Amino acid sequence: MTGPAPASTYRIQVTAEFDLFATARLLPYLHDLGVDWVYLSPVLQAEAGSSHGYDVVDPSVVDASRGGPDGLAAVSAQARELGMGVLVDVVPNHLGVESPGEEVGQNAWWASLLKSGEASPVAGHFDVDWAYGQGRLVLPDAENGGDLNYRRFFTVSGLAGVRVEDEGVFAATHGEIERWFAEDLVDGLRIDHPDGLRDPRAYLDDLAAATGSPYVLVEKILEEGEVLPADWATAGTTGYEALAAIDRVLTDPAVAARPATDWHELIHDTKREVADGALHPEVARIVRELRTDGLRDGAGAPAHPASALEDAVAELLACFPVYRSYLPEGREHLDQAFAQARRRRPDLPFDDLEPLLSDASHPAALRLQQTSGMVMAKGVEDCAFYRYARLTSLTEVGGDPSVVSLSLEEFHRRMAERQRERPDAMTTSTTHDTKRGEDTRARIAVLAEMVPAWDDVLSRLQRLAPMPDAGFADLVWQAVVGAWPISADRMHAYVEKAMREAGDHTGWLDPDEDYERAVHRAVDAAYEDREVRLVLDEVLERVAGPGWSNALAAKLLTLTVPGVPDVYQGSELWEQSLVDPDNRRPVDFAHRAELLAAVRDGAAAHLSDSLDDPAVAKLLVAHRALTLRRDRPELFGGYTPLVAGGSAADHVLAFDRGGAITVVTRLPLGLGASGWGDTEIELPDCVDTLTGSSWGGRVRLADLLATYPVALLERA
Repeated sequence: MTGPAPASTYRIQVTAEFDLFATARLLPYLHDLGVDWVYLSPVLQAEAGSSHGYDVVDPSVVDASRGGPDGLAAVSAQARELGMGVLVDVVPNHLGVESPGEEVGQNAWWASLLKSGEASPVAGHFDVDWAYGQGRLVLPDAENGGDLNYRRFFTVSGLAGVRVEDEGVFAATHGEIERWFAEDLVDGLRIDHPDGLRDPRAYLDDLAAATGSPYVLVEKILEEGEVLPADWATAGTTGYEALAAIDRVLTDPAVAARPATDWHELIHDTKREVADGALHPEVARIVRELRTDGLRDGAGAPAHPASALEDAVAELLACFPVYRSYLPEGREHLDQAFAQARRRRPDLPFDDLEPLLSDASHPAALRLQQTSGMVMAKGVEDCAFYRYARLTSLTEVGGDPSVVSLSLEEFHRRMAERQRERPDAMTTSTTHDTKRGEDTRARIAVLAEMVPAWDDVLSRLQRLAPMPDAGFADLVWQAVVGAWPISADRMHAYVEKAMREAGDHTGWLDPDEDYERAVHRAVDAAYEDREVRLVLDEVLERVAGPGWSNALAAKLLTLTVPGVPDVYQGSELWEQSLVDPDNRRPVDFAHRAELLAAVRDGAAAHLSDSLDDPAVAKLLVAHRALTLRRDRPELFGGYTPLVAGGSAADHVLAFDRGGAITVVTRLPLGLGASGWGDTEIELPDCVDTLTGSSWGGRVRLADLLATYPVALLERA
């Protein structure tokens, strides 16, 4: 069990430019918005100039550039005065270390390793294969490329894995976090990348013991059909599975008719590329542990050459259906990986590997579990997502884009299960890691309702502004439509990252200048070519209204389905960002505070139903939903689907949380062709918190949703 859960959270990216003191000053606005807890990005001492804080170099102190201990105390004091809580993101898996060529000194532990190697008094703090390095660190350089001997965060050589499974290392890296709870500064934690840890379950138990079992969330990405281990000391995940369900219930299944590469074949191949390339050092280390402790023939010699074992381990990692297994439980995922690997490569020695890699006590099995998530993340999120463009709103962290849509019945089933099993897990719609902001995805989702028309648009754009790869052009133009209006600088930065992450024509280490110039020329045409702009304007005119409807529906669902809703900084207004660093731009909170004051005074009540100012409507929805969740928690204790009747019933998604009733429009483009007609829904006596109108009995959807495409009703 974990401590009391918040009613909602609001994520703040704490930086040197917007530090903890600035965050403390922001809390009255968040309280007025209806937020219950503030949710801080990592605040421990990070590398100089870090914009995100995930590269902690000294876990013993709050980052001075982010406000230091006094800044955290100021946030806590202001939160306590307002009756709010504080949730902090922490990073147990790795520390920031100086990459080759940098001046040594920020991370004192790493400096000690560089100086003394295995003889360093903190040699055991990092996950280093000292035998392979003959007692010294092996760093990437021009001579050895990637043949490393320390575990990294994915492929980032400047982030080195930490052995928090060791009691002394845990104490050394968590003493400051323990202080936060001892001094009542913080109420909960978000655990970054638990899948990189040797034993996430044991880590969470250690954390609970050290901090008094507070509210804890884990950044765990669940694949389709996967569930979080029930015995973990956590309230649940950070919500990517909820995001995936909400996006899909608002997506037309007709998009499945668009031709696309076989998703599972694609990700097998991209994961294999990663296992053979950037993460080959991890594969090689698994094999070293196999050869050290097993796989010997009768004479005591290795039973298989290292190359064959590396081939087999890489194939097994490429076949893994989820991010990782948690032995000894969860054998089904490992069994699936072995079965698929055998089908693909019957020539490899999987029969010899399986007993060792299934043994929860074997070092190679433990390391395989830490590595499979790296391969999944790099092969899928950071590669395949940029090669698969059937509908890019579905290529989102935690989502399987081969699952394009959810029926109303399936969505209700999943939410009812969520209410039973993980009612205090987080729900989210945008994070610092999402590939597209929530409103960018909402507008792109409209394209699922206009497949033939979109394909025609792409053909016209390829004639006017050709790109070398038509599939990548599809991805780029979807981004343009979803994020418009977007500056040329932001769009060029996005396409550079997208095509290099895709890695099939160009890359970060070996960019193809001709290919990249051709793509950038096409992007320029969106701003400079009149005919291209006319084509885009036609599309935008068609998708803007339905995109607005989808955005309000997704926001209200996120804020009212089972779970603890999180609002990513600034997303109470329009959130049309793209992948980081675009989604970490500064937020104009003064503008939001001014608009919120108008909404609370009622001055915007009749303005916000206009498409000319969709952001105000979104702010109204966010404010009313957050306030109701915080002030009337008794209205959110259950989950009962509500079913509409009539010709447009499939366009209504509605449920009763126990007194708070949500009604949203889905597939709005198709609805626009015929309207609500005779569609009705049975409601108890209630008041729409967005409009103030009273309802009860059989209610026509045309009347209920006349002002907004959504309604948040409070039982009278």
